Amino acid sequence: MLPPTSEAALDTLRRYTLHESPTGDRRALDALADVLDADAARAGFDTARVSHPTGDHLVWTLAARDVPGGPVLFLTHYDTVWPVGTLSGMPWSVDGDTVRGPGVYDTKAGIVALLAAVARVRMRGAPHPELRVVVAADEEIGSPTATELVRAEAVRARAVLGLEPPHPGGDLKTGRRGSTRVRVEVTGVEAHAALDPDAGTNAIDELVDQLVRLRGLVAGRPILLNTGTIAGGGRTNVVAAAAHADLGLRFTDPRDEEAVLAALRSPRPVREGARVGARLLSHRPTWRTGGSDVELLDRVVRIAAGLGQRLTGRPADGAADTNTTGALDRPTVDGLAPPGGGAHARHEWVSAAGIAARTELLAALITGLHPAAA
Repeated sequence: MLPPTSEAALDTLRRYTLHESPTGDRRALDALADVLDADAARAGFDTARVSHPTGDHLVWTLAARDVPGGPVLFLTHYDTVWPVGTLSGMPWSVDGDTVRGPGVYDTKAGIVALLAAVARVRMRGAPHPELRVVVAADEEIGSPTATELVRAEAVRARAVLGLEPPHPGGDLKTGRRGSTRVRVEVTGVEAHAALDPDAGTNAIDELVDQLVRLRGLVAGRPILLNTGTIAGGGRTNVVAAAAHADLGLRFTDPRDEEAVLAALRSPRPVREGARVGARLLSHRPTWRTGGSDVELLDRVVRIAAGLGQRLTGRPADGAADTNTTGALDRPTVDGLAPPGGGAHARHEWVSAAGIAARTELLAALITGLHPAAA
């Protein structure tokens, strides 16, 4: 039998999961946002929204209690990779410690744990710094509209705690690859492919050459390059006049990042008549672990040890909004959502006991990260 707090948390997570919330689906996101704001208000937060046509970003504030100075900033998101209707083939279920459903691990359980932790801190009347929470609506596609909000909130934060899923086993994340989504666009010249092919410039051929050139630039560097989509042309008897490709790039070194992005900003056509451009779809800079991150991790690890929880931290390959804060040299630790597995996969799951453990840890961090508690 799960303890009462875990039963309540599971009921909350079930409500959030049944509100499917894919990125960009404004109606679905709005429905869940209303539920989240209401729960945040009950936990003690003042709630506000930063409006955007594809989904509002939620900003929650809890005033400080007897602790001066800058806020602790929590980062999370309520969008998922799963379209509305996924529940029919991937239903909510609880089997012992295993909780399944679209978005339970990435990262609705993290929101559940945070709200439960804040409610616990307020019930105890414990001193704590100001808390700010950004709940992004488009994190799963690189936060193209949330990044500026995250950057603005990070500037005055004393520490940033990310509620993304942890490493397998529950360990925390202390650095992230830079992540950039780019669309390479080519314009050519249409012509009859048989009667007058030399009068045309094939945009698809130019795009292929541009991708080969980019592969050459990336070769030998610790960069991940994935060509995610390609589109262009229309008929086999017409020289293609337009083509584009969407690329995903991951970096571990800011110098490699700048070299590749500089090349993409000033592309040179291979063939006469072609025009080539590149457009950033989203950009998260490389977060390399710094001294302030290590100090924050040490504090988190000590506080966790006091609860009987053994944790450590290491960099992660995936990207998140903590890329932005870490690159700004704000003390940042991520991976504080409950442990589980299968992010973006049909077997996605989260640990019920892990929700309770992370709730306990987050409550201790809220009251224990300020200097007076050290």
